[in-house]
Amino acid sequence: MNNMRMLPEEEENDDAAEVTWEDQQRINTFSKLNTRLRGIEERLELLKQEKEALDDLATELELTDEDQSVLYKIGESFLHLPQPRAMKRLEKDQAEITAQLSTLAVTAEDCEKGMKELKVVLYAKFGRAINLDE
Repeated sequence: MNNMRMLPEEEENDDAAEVTWEDQQRINTFSKLNTRLRGIEERLELLKQEKEALDDLATELELTDEDQSVLYKIGESFLHLPQPRAMKRLEKDQAEITAQLSTLAVTAEDCEKGMKELKVVLYAKFGRAINLDE
């Protein structure tokens, strides 16, 4: 029965590095950054889809007559707006989404940078005893 092992003998680490309070704080920070990054990536994907829909709408609105009224979604409601006013509203909405996309992209880069720095420190100390990859 002693022959049953979870790891091959050469991979066992009898002199495992001790996890200090600082190490635990680094691990926790890495986990928080990773969770934040996943949320940002999900939000970025939704915003990209919304931006694409607005771009498609811009193309459609350009083809309509200026004296024609169009349905435009604001929040959860649809309103009849004159075509020029709908175009102005659309441009405003596109600018807002573009700003949100760039802000989220910068935040995602900051998270990735922090995670990369923490990976270097944690892998240097713990080696294969820790897994920070997905």
